[in-house]
Amino acid sequence: MSFISVFDVLGPNMIGPSSSHTAGAARIGFLAQKMIGGGVVRADFTLYGSFAKTYHGHGTDRALLGGIMGFSTDDMRIRNSFEIAQESGLAYTFTPNETETEIHPNTVDISMTNKNGQSMTIRGESLGGGKVRIVRINGVKVDFTGEYSAVIVVQQDKPGVVAHITKVLSDRGVNIAFMRLFREAKGHTAYTIVESDGKLPEDVAENLKDNVNVRDVMVVQI
Repeated sequence: MSFISVFDVLGPNMIGPSSSHTAGAARIGFLAQKMIGGGVVRADFTLYGSFAKTYHGHGTDRALLGGIMGFSTDDMRIRNSFEIAQESGLAYTFTPNETETEIHPNTVDISMTNKNGQSMTIRGESLGGGKVRIVRINGVKVDFTGEYSAVIVVQQDKPGVVAHITKVLSDRGVNIAFMRLFREAKGHTAYTIVESDGKLPEDVAENLKDNVNVRDVMVVQI
């Protein structure tokens, strides 16, 4: 049986009435903008389950929008995230989806574009107590909690890529806490997610890209 601490019950320092519907939502948005490298200029949110039913009343929309703008769960600016988004030129939409029911009750899809024209879609789930997990990146099933700093490598599923990743991280002194590989199918797009319990070198992405089968690298500093 998994251990639940009093902090999981009470939830984190946060703005809003619900650790699941506000703190968790802000956390998902915060991780999403980290993954695309910040500077989000458009974000389209599709809400499922209880998110779809109560997102406005519980402030889920404000929290998601605040997270996308880089606000932490206890940032007072979340209360004014609509106004701040409008002032900054961030375009956004919220679309409730109550037809898809075989899904975690606190789920959101975020399709986003940053100022460099890069696009990404992620799916996040709010698990309670402010804890979250990212379960899809661009349609590929993954499992990423955001509790540790992480390197997310987008790659062609070819032999030698994982060995390249581990060597680069070892050479840079990165202590690997968790490492997992997720893929569409054999030989297709794969995501290697490496979580570290220490700060990641800022230039590690460039070292990791020094392989013909590595398409992109996301560094998520926590």
